[in-house]
Amino acid sequence: MTDRVTVHHAMRVISQDRKTVVLRLHPLPSLLGSAYMHKRLAFIDTLRGIAVLCVLLQHVLEQIVLTGQTGAAEGMLHGLIGYYFNFGRFGVVLFFFVSGFVVPYSFPDSAAPVRDFAVSRFFRLYPMYWLSIILALAILPTAEAKVFPVWQVLVNLTMFQNVIGLPNMVVAHWTLAIELIFYIGCVVLFATGLLRRSTAVFVIVISISCAGIILPMLFEQRIVSRLLEVVLNLDAMLIGKITRDTVMGRKLRWWHVAICLGLYSAFAMVIFKRLYGGDYQGNFFYSYSIASAYVAAGFTFVTFACYGDRLASRGLTFIGMISYSVYLMQVYVLAAAVHYFGAGSSLPQWMLFAASVVSVTILISWASFYAVEKPAVAFGRTYRSRRSAGAEAMPVPEQGVA
Repeated sequence: MTDRVTVHHAMRVISQDRKTVVLRLHPLPSLLGSAYMHKRLAFIDTLRGIAVLCVLLQHVLEQIVLTGQTGAAEGMLHGLIGYYFNFGRFGVVLFFFVSGFVVPYSFPDSAAPVRDFAVSRFFRLYPMYWLSIILALAILPTAEAKVFPVWQVLVNLTMFQNVIGLPNMVVAHWTLAIELIFYIGCVVLFATGLLRRSTAVFVIVISISCAGIILPMLFEQRIVSRLLEVVLNLDAMLIGKITRDTVMGRKLRWWHVAICLGLYSAFAMVIFKRLYGGDYQGNFFYSYSIASAYVAAGFTFVTFACYGDRLASRGLTFIGMISYSVYLMQVYVLAAAVHYFGAGSSLPQWMLFAASVVSVTILISWASFYAVEKPAVAFGRTYRSRRSAGAEAMPVPEQGVA
């Protein structure tokens, strides 16, 4: 054994004819890489489960506060989800970190990896997204009195509405534009050969993080801060890749992750101080609550990546598996529940409202996952081109929001 191999795994291989036991020692990093080729990492789905439940919790509590019937609990509830911490943004950023851990390794071992990557991502996102658009047209005009012009529907079908500055039909869809930008960035990095060069990605993260800290001090225009907020989300995704290259690829060290996470945290605090200021205006966006959510998401992700499947939870893993469906379906369950039943006016009623929304959302998401999402992903695999001889595979599991 060399000095670099500090952890080994003993694997028993039992001969079928002589029943003899042979022990072989393998470096843990290579086993992790091999295992990742053949099965899902439970801690990744656990993180997805935590992320989507946090988003759902934020939206449920916001509806309770917005009823105006919270009385003495108003200050506590509003402070919990608006002043001190934003659970929704925490969940969304966890998804971004997971995307960075997964998506850059989704270029398949095939003759046309970029084409196959695009096809797999298309069938991964769009069928469920289009179902979400249909439900928006069916439910939101009644539940929320929303009107959708034909042009808005057509533009939203592309998922590029945020990129060209047009409004979402559903506010929660803003995260999908960030995912698309990241996919495009991954294609560029893959085509230039930088995606496999961990040190190059590390330098990119350092550069954009430093720019994100310095530029708001030089330019006070709000548009600059808004653009940097998008960059911050992409920064989180790239740190997800750096963390994977540290934990599984052993191409980087933990000090690389620490530096990136520290600069990312400073970036978040600077940009949200500029965007939301230091005075709480009564809405759910405040510099402290949003910045603390971003920082907490980064440290939560790195902690889970460090301990791996030891932090996995079977229940959360199931929620994580259907998390994309949960993320899209929760909007309509919540809108219908508020419209037809209301959020209540006392703690027991709020608890019943929250439990009902979560339960129905999970049930409907489970059904949509098996009826639409999973078949669409499987169908996308049928378009993969032939295996490329000698190509280096970068496999990942297909399910989940990332």
